[in-house]
Amino acid sequence: MSDAPPLCLTVAGSDSGGGAGIQADLKTMLALGVHGMSVVTAVTAQNSLGVRGVWELPAEAVTAQYRAVADDIGVRAVKTGMLSSAALVETVAGLLAANGAPAVVDPVGVSKHGDALLAPSALDAVRGELLPRATVATPNLDEVAQLTGLVVESEDDMRRAADAVLALGPEWALIKGGHLAAHGGEAADLLSDGETQLWLRSPRHDNRHTHGTGCTLAAAIAAGLAKGQDVPQAVMAAKEYVTGAIAAGFALGGGIGPVDHAWQWRR
Repeated sequence: MSDAPPLCLTVAGSDSGGGAGIQADLKTMLALGVHGMSVVTAVTAQNSLGVRGVWELPAEAVTAQYRAVADDIGVRAVKTGMLSSAALVETVAGLLAANGAPAVVDPVGVSKHGDALLAPSALDAVRGELLPRATVATPNLDEVAQLTGLVVESEDDMRRAADAVLALGPEWALIKGGHLAAHGGEAADLLSDGETQLWLRSPRHDNRHTHGTGCTLAAAIAAGLAKGQDVPQAVMAAKEYVTGAIAAGFALGGGIGPVDHAWQWRR
C-alpha cells in the first residue's frame, strides 16, 4: 500500500457546468498530484452562459464538512473560494484559525459572466475576518476595487493595490492583472509580502474560453503549499499551470468555455 499524496482542501461553491468552483479545484489538485477534498459552501445552477441560481448552505453544514475532514484525515493546505454571506465568511475564518494550515483565499466577488457571488454585507467580514487568516490572497482587479476602493489601471497601480490588500492582513498578496490592458501582449500578476515583489509574466493567449481561471490558480497555489513549496515557488508553478490551461481552453455550450485542467495530459 502506497502512502497518501499531500492533502489539500477546497472550501467553495459547486459549479454545475464543471468549469469553476469545487469542480475546477478538484481537477486542478488531481492534475498537480495532491489528494483533493471538499467543503461545499453553495450550490449553483450555471452553465457557459451564466449563473441561473445560487443556494447557500447553512453554516452548520459547512462546519460539519470541514471538521469531518480535518479531524479524521487532516489538511496540509486549504483554498477558499465562493463564500457568499457574512455568516459563511465568519464561519470559515474561524475554521481556518483553528486548523492552522496554510490558506489561499480567493475573495470571489463576481462570476466570469458578471453575476454577483458575494453579498455586499459580507465585504466587511472578508476584510476583517477572512483576509487576516490568509497565507496568500488572490484578488483580481475587480475584487481589489471591491475590497480597497482602488481602481487599477497600470502596473504602478498594482503595486499600490498589493500594499492596500496586505494592509488587510494576509501574509502575501497576489494581484492578478489579467483584466489590465495588455502590456506588450503579456498577462502580468504581482506577488508581494510588503518586502519582496515578484512579477509573474506570461503570454496573453487569444482565447475567450477562460471560465475558472481564478479558482484554478488559487487551487494550484494551495496544491503547491500542500506539497511543501514556499509561497513564491507555489505561485510560480501555479502561474505556469494556469497559463497552459488557458491556452488549451475549449468551447462548451453557447457561451464561455472552461480552461483545460488536463492540458498537461493531452499534450
